[in-house]
Amino acid sequence: MTGGRVRLGALVLPDRPGPGGVEVWRRVEDLGFDHAWTLDHLSWRLPPGEPWFDALTTLTAAAAVTSRVELGTMVVSPNFRHPVVTARQAMTLDHISGGRFVLGAGAGASGPDSTALGGSVLSPAERADRFAEFVQLTHRLLREPTTTFTGGYFSAREVLMVPGGLRQGGIPLAVAATGPRGLRLAAEYGDTWITIGDARAPGGQSEREAFVTLGRQLEMLAGACEQVGRPPAGLRRLVNLSRVVEDPYGSPERLVDLVGRCAGLGFTDVVVAFPRREGVFAGDMSVFEEAVSRLRCDPVRGGDD
Repeated sequence: MTGGRVRLGALVLPDRPGPGGVEVWRRVEDLGFDHAWTLDHLSWRLPPGEPWFDALTTLTAAAAVTSRVELGTMVVSPNFRHPVVTARQAMTLDHISGGRFVLGAGAGASGPDSTALGGSVLSPAERADRFAEFVQLTHRLLREPTTTFTGGYFSAREVLMVPGGLRQGGIPLAVAATGPRGLRLAAEYGDTWITIGDARAPGGQSEREAFVTLGRQLEMLAGACEQVGRPPAGLRRLVNLSRVVEDPYGSPERLVDLVGRCAGLGFTDVVVAFPRREGVFAGDMSVFEEAVSRLRCDPVRGGDD
């Protein structure tokens, strides 16, 4: 799984209120990104008291001020989302955007999001079971006009999804996973697989170790595709580079090199965080824009479409 044009995406945190937040999405499209994403959490790594907004509402505003760039969640989770309501929101957003929406989903980690609705803390095995149900039910809801489903965590009774998504085959589903069970879900149900490398590595990883981890995950994904009888080339493979290495656009040359290394491993899509002025994902906007401009002319990217 190597070679081919790499699509570039931007991760925009849902922390910008009012007109300033809308302008960021316009800027992402103007810079030529293929896709743009936002996080879906009730709270995240920002200091308490700083703004933090709903992901799907944010993407609705983004859809209204853009016309080309694909938009997605990175990622919704069963920590506080139900597949029925989430799928209906996804269908609505897909129509508002003119068929540009991708629903990214993940298992959801322990932490404030997992207990905000008053539920008990689940074990890793229980979270995996819940995520399997979440993906299975969501996949059906995004592709079938009527769905009935009974599970241990989620159920649906004669749920209508009309008119459905605008794309042939339904709204794309991107599955975030790193372990064997999650990778099998991605292989079986996903249109895209998402990784942030090994977020559980104690003390983090060196850049060399991080790329070794990514290569190992790609090999595991290929094995999962073989298990379900799916050609690996039929599944897009996306890495959130800003969660894998430090300062991915510290210089234009660095970003071009990193994207090239990802392409060499077999990734079809690379995402970097849109720079914030301070704190998490802080960066120099001028360097970021120059790096993205160079990538648009780089052979790895294949030039503009």
